[in-house]
Amino acid sequence: MSNYRGGLRRRLLRSATGSSAPARRSRSERRRERELREHTPPARGGAGRPQRLSALLSARSVAGEVFLLQLAVVVLLVAAAVAALVVQARSAAMLDAQHRTLAAAGTFAESPGIGAALRSAHPSAVLQPSAEAARKIAGVDGINVYTLDGVTLTHSDPRQIGKHVVGPFSKAAAGKSFTETFEGSLGQSVVSVVPVKDADGRVIAIVSSPVTVQNVQNMVNNQLPVVLGSAAAVLALSAGGTALVSRRLLRRTHGLGPAEMTRMYEHHDAVLHAVREGVLIVGAGGRLLLANDEARRLLDLPADAEGLPVADLGLEEGIAERIASGRSATDEVHMAADRLLAVNIRPTAPYGSAGTVVTLRDTTELRALSGRAEVARERLKLLYDAGVRVGTTLDVERTAEELAQVAVPRFADVVTVDLLDPVLRGEEPPEVNAEMRRTAAVGLQGAHPLYPVGELIRFVPASPMAAGLAGGHGVLEADLRTARRWRAQDPANAAQILDHGIHSMIAVPLQARGVVLGMAGYWRGQDSPPFDEEDVSFAEELTARAALSVDNARRYTREHTVADTLQRSLLPRGVPEQSAVEVAHRYLAAQAGVGGDWFDVIPLPGARVALVVGDVVGHGLHAAATMGRLRTAVYNFSTLDLPPDELVSHLDELVAHIDTDEQEWQGITGATCLYAVYDPVSGRVTAATAGHPGPALVRPDGTVSFPEVPVSPPLGLGAGLPRETTQLPLPEGSLLVLFTDGLIESRDRDPDAGLAALGAALAGPARTPEEVCTAVIDSVLPASPSDDIALLVARTRRLDPARIAEWDVPRDPAAVSRVRSACARRLEDWGLEDIAFTTELILSELITNAIRYGTEPIRVRLLYDRSLICEVSDGSSTSPHLRRAEATDEGGRGLFLVAQFAQRWGTRYTARGKIIWSEQALHDGAAPPVAVPGEELLAGWDDEAL
Repeated sequence: MSNYRGGLRRRLLRSATGSSAPARRSRSERRRERELREHTPPARGGAGRPQRLSALLSARSVAGEVFLLQLAVVVLLVAAAVAALVVQARSAAMLDAQHRTLAAAGTFAESPGIGAALRSAHPSAVLQPSAEAARKIAGVDGINVYTLDGVTLTHSDPRQIGKHVVGPFSKAAAGKSFTETFEGSLGQSVVSVVPVKDADGRVIAIVSSPVTVQNVQNMVNNQLPVVLGSAAAVLALSAGGTALVSRRLLRRTHGLGPAEMTRMYEHHDAVLHAVREGVLIVGAGGRLLLANDEARRLLDLPADAEGLPVADLGLEEGIAERIASGRSATDEVHMAADRLLAVNIRPTAPYGSAGTVVTLRDTTELRALSGRAEVARERLKLLYDAGVRVGTTLDVERTAEELAQVAVPRFADVVTVDLLDPVLRGEEPPEVNAEMRRTAAVGLQGAHPLYPVGELIRFVPASPMAAGLAGGHGVLEADLRTARRWRAQDPANAAQILDHGIHSMIAVPLQARGVVLGMAGYWRGQDSPPFDEEDVSFAEELTARAALSVDNARRYTREHTVADTLQRSLLPRGVPEQSAVEVAHRYLAAQAGVGGDWFDVIPLPGARVALVVGDVVGHGLHAAATMGRLRTAVYNFSTLDLPPDELVSHLDELVAHIDTDEQEWQGITGATCLYAVYDPVSGRVTAATAGHPGPALVRPDGTVSFPEVPVSPPLGLGAGLPRETTQLPLPEGSLLVLFTDGLIESRDRDPDAGLAALGAALAGPARTPEEVCTAVIDSVLPASPSDDIALLVARTRRLDPARIAEWDVPRDPAAVSRVRSACARRLEDWGLEDIAFTTELILSELITNAIRYGTEPIRVRLLYDRSLICEVSDGSSTSPHLRRAEATDEGGRGLFLVAQFAQRWGTRYTARGKIIWSEQALHDGAAPPVAVPGEELLAGWDDEAL
């Protein structure tokens, strides 16, 4: 074990060889610092020392700024060096702890005799003294020996000997040494674990050596005073050298700060070269000391002028005497050659040596330019005001008035605007037309000789107006008293205009996008100066800006007129005659123009009627055209007699197809529809909607309700989803109110508030549909409607049960005659004997076809309304249709006869089959006589449907 202690001492000495260097460096640095202090001369005394010290430490001077900057750099470098040394020392301490523990554990594990001690009867008694001695020599916290099964053989705490421990010793048991750091009860610690092997290389025990990092760092902390002392010495030495350099710089710069020095040189260059005023500095003896470039140019000074007396510079006597006098002056005007100079003189004291400073400013063109600049500024402001005030509305006449108002009186005393008649109507103007209508006249008071607003004017070819139209530019008549061609327009009227005081005129054509829209006339009279050529350019600019606004208003008027015409032509002009409902309607366009709202009343077979309202988002031509397409589609779908949900689904598919194929207008941006069918026989209404508000229902007692209609997406967005319907029984005399969202919605009103207002307007005693429409528009209409409004009010009626006859028909050909006879008797009761024969013929053909080709149940119904309606229903879904019969066919001509004797006929499908129906006029005189064709014509048709 003595050999182990000797080897351990050698390893520890080798691992700690770097620890003494900092101490030696610190002593040498302290020695050099002491030598510097001994050879540094003492600071000079005197009364000026505090002042120089304060200037040296002040950052306002260049010397103080340099001193503080260098001192800050030195401090940062010293601080960085100290921090680096401390970090390096702490890192070295951790590395030393790792080497120390590994050396202690390795040396003890390889010491001679440890194997025999482990195999002895009492290994702890043999190893514990050696372990303690080695621990003290190595400077570690302990040298612990453990058996492979974790039993402690040696420990720094003898009480732990013999106890079983669990530790991360698997690597050591496998024959590998390792070192690791862990947090223990005494803080961060380092432990090294080394296996003990026998002669055969088998691990027989484990040696671990822990040490607390804090113990190692204490040795590092003992070196900190040396490091800090060295840093302080370096800092003091650097500060002293910096102070010497800054002191010399302070004397050279006279204590000026960097900003002052920079500003001094910048001002010097600016005065000599950049400033656009002449500057002279004249000494006490009247000699010129300094002249900048502008002064040399204004006074035409010679190159060697500086240093010469002012009287010898060759200046005019007046200005030379004034400059040399030395008396103060403010903006005195003197002539220098052909220039008019404003002279200012001020003494240089107390800012410099005795003398004066003279400034010269050329004012020759200033006075002329000031007047022109003021005019230009006013004209620019007038153009700006014209851009803001002209064209605030899309009304042609109002835009012309705004042009006249903005130019009076700031540019002209009177302004007239004449426009072509097609422009006022929104049409394209003709290429050449000298006939215009006076649209605006501003600046005239009382009786005046100019043409009044609304009068049609035809400009003669010799007039300035015609010349301006032909050339496309403004025409100036500076003096109307001497002008000849201006009088050619109307000599008598021209004399009156001159007597009225008008003496100058500019005529400018209003043209935009290469098209002449009209003519603007600018007139001056009384004390106003006459127009000149510059005024013509300004008048053309002002008129051109206004012409764009006039053209925009014209285009809007044209589009609005076209859209309005199209919209109103596409809306129903009247309500078709029918007996199911009594109808009243209203359509109101929005302030922005007509849009895409529509309504319709469509008679359906079986005395039924379809009520439709729809809405297309937007205004203008696109919305109106889209509305017409949708209204036509609804009418065409209704002829197929589809249920409301199927009709809305077909309409949704149509809109989706339009959106897919539409390229010019990029599809329909949004459309809604409400389709309701009322049956006066059953008294029920069936409704389906596509994103549209549901109807309002007013019962005969005056109560109002808004039935819930299943919500569906707008047209084109259904994506093939099924539509749902609502069926409502309506007492006779009920009001069914259909409307678009423009009635209940606006920018300042919530839809719920609109519905509440609509309900309040509908409630009350019984009124006619016309009265209800009037009441709703008067009380519910928004103050400024931003959307179209379509309102449809229908009062329901019921068909008299006495005018309804129904029979069930067995599937037996013999039953046809019985039903036919019963129908004849019922027609006789109704007083319709004159159409009994044709009715029997029609019923015979329809019932025979149902028995032959249809399925039960078969049923016949007669409805006595405005016409006689015959309906034959069966359970089959197949529909008959006309087709050409061969010459040898024995049948197939029945439907042809039905089509000839009935006004209309057709087929509609039900949930349980189909209904074939026909309508007949109630009297023969109500319909054109029917000519029964010959056999050759009948032979060409066949009504077999299957």
